[in-house]
Amino acid sequence: MKRVLVCEDEESIREFVVITLKRAGYDVVDVSCGEDALRVFDQENGGFEIALLDIMMPGIDGFTVCKRLREKSQTLGIIMLSAKAQEMDKVNGLMIGADDYITKPFAPSELTVRVDALYRRVSLNPMKSEEHTVLESGPFVLNINGRTVTKNGVPIELTQVEFQILEYFLRNKNTALDRASILSHVWTDSYYGDNKIVDVNIRRLRMKIEDEPSEPHYITTIWGYGYKWEEKPDTRR
Repeated sequence: MKRVLVCEDEESIREFVVITLKRAGYDVVDVSCGEDALRVFDQENGGFEIALLDIMMPGIDGFTVCKRLREKSQTLGIIMLSAKAQEMDKVNGLMIGADDYITKPFAPSELTVRVDALYRRVSLNPMKSEEHTVLESGPFVLNINGRTVTKNGVPIELTQVEFQILEYFLRNKNTALDRASILSHVWTDSYYGDNKIVDVNIRRLRMKIEDEPSEPHYITTIWGYGYKWEEKPDTRR
């Protein structure tokens, strides 16, 4: 069953989200505060594929809930719900582990499309046996079936979005990829948001894989265009 945890303190919005997602075939558990969201997540042993979190809530806010849930699970899909359109809200949510954000008010169709797209990413089936199951580049080894990444043999914990971005880079080494291409590959063509989400996730990915994120060695910026994965030799060999 496709399970979603909804945390929203405004009852009318919460009911709207719950009804919309249930009609789309999801099993929904809803709570009205961050404290309850964390409690339910633990009680259910993390048995959710998606969490929708309102940012502005009394008590524990959505940012804090997002950060704590991400510490508990790298595979959980997290969408932030915000009444604000400020850029900083979006960036903050993505940098602490959210996969996507939706600005209120939103239509049922937008909510369903965004949740469906994220669900597909977090529930990816292993690749077919005829496809390459391991991608390597310098010190990095990415295992498609196991959904794992190591650098010099040390595991790196990535969210599903980060994993897909890295996989896309390793399948296109030394190739300049524009933001629209990355957005389409990871978030699909039906994505409603802008390509700023690409930049923030690249920044987050760099913090996990680069020795010095402010001076990236592997993911280089192609100014005014996008990004490129620079193939580097593995110095251990």
